Amino acid sequence: MPSPGTPLPLATRPTCYSSSSSSSEIQNPNNGPISEEEDKLVSKMRSGEIFEQEEAVISLRSITRNRESTRISLCTPRLLSALRSLIPSRYTLVQVNAVASLVNLSLEKSNKVKIVRLGFVPDLVDVLKGGSDESQEHAAGALFSLALDDDNKMAIGVLGALQPLMHALLRSDSDRTRHDSALALYHLTLVQSNRVKLVKLGAVPTLLAMLKSGKSMGRVLLILCNLAVCTEGQSAMLDGNAVECLVGLLRGNDFDSESTRENCVAALYALSHGSLRFKALAKEARAVEVLKEIEERGTERAREKAKRILQMMRAGGEEEGDEGTGSNLDAVLGSGGLNRNNRFRGGGGRIGNAANSTVF
Repeated sequence: MPSPGTPLPLATRPTCYSSSSSSSEIQNPNNGPISEEEDKLVSKMRSGEIFEQEEAVISLRSITRNRESTRISLCTPRLLSALRSLIPSRYTLVQVNAVASLVNLSLEKSNKVKIVRLGFVPDLVDVLKGGSDESQEHAAGALFSLALDDDNKMAIGVLGALQPLMHALLRSDSDRTRHDSALALYHLTLVQSNRVKLVKLGAVPTLLAMLKSGKSMGRVLLILCNLAVCTEGQSAMLDGNAVECLVGLLRGNDFDSESTRENCVAALYALSHGSLRFKALAKEARAVEVLKEIEERGTERAREKAKRILQMMRAGGEEEGDEGTGSNLDAVLGSGGLNRNNRFRGGGGRIGNAANSTVF
């Protein structure tokens, strides 16, 4: 995959649905042509009959799973408004398929900003807090998909998604929910305002505790790497003994992949910048011997960062002219990210309800 600083690959952007004038379309003076397919779906979604609502969202989920052009043509304000009204549904089958349909629609780049601007984020946050297990999986997936667009990142943070995503990452029993929550948080914390918000929510001690336990290590490191490049995040991580934790992980060398090991070195590298405390904490953690071993035997990217940390420690200060910003962290991390293959939401809903607290 590309650098973690770039959006993870989703489906190839399709050509726009080309509609021609025919008897299968009716004319709407405000929004242009409405296909017969869209009209039927909207009519059923707005029906007072639960059976028709279920039929509509199951059908929408099915036709947007693989038909790329359909995701473009059906992502209209009219259909989105009808779909949004079903996301808070107390009927599990309706809610699960409504949120899953939104995930499919959100896969297209041209739809992402439109979905956020039409007010879906608060509804997704509510589902993530208190929906059924499967609804929560899809809500986390939708927030991740929407967070890939730079124009959405700040808005999603402002609309209150960070704390529920942290709770889902920590507490959810679903691997899919934890996975997508982590990737949503990673992409959201590429924006400075969201880094600061997450630190103020007290996320750093929670993330470090997860790191020590080995829970979702690779994903947690990606988030910590982003937090380490802001002053608030760096301070909170140093206060939370992050240096000792990261050095201990490198010494144990119990990583699931080389990219995770590289990101561990990258987090240390980010912490070393502009901090008078880092050198003392690194010496206390006996980091030099670990970093020297990485400099000799690590991957090229890990060797480079280990070498720079050692140079900084010998010099007793920050390297002049070196990168120390969030944008340059992309180069630090290189290809060491999590690969999330494009997933479409297929299948029916599970009955069940598992409300979440917003406390981590």
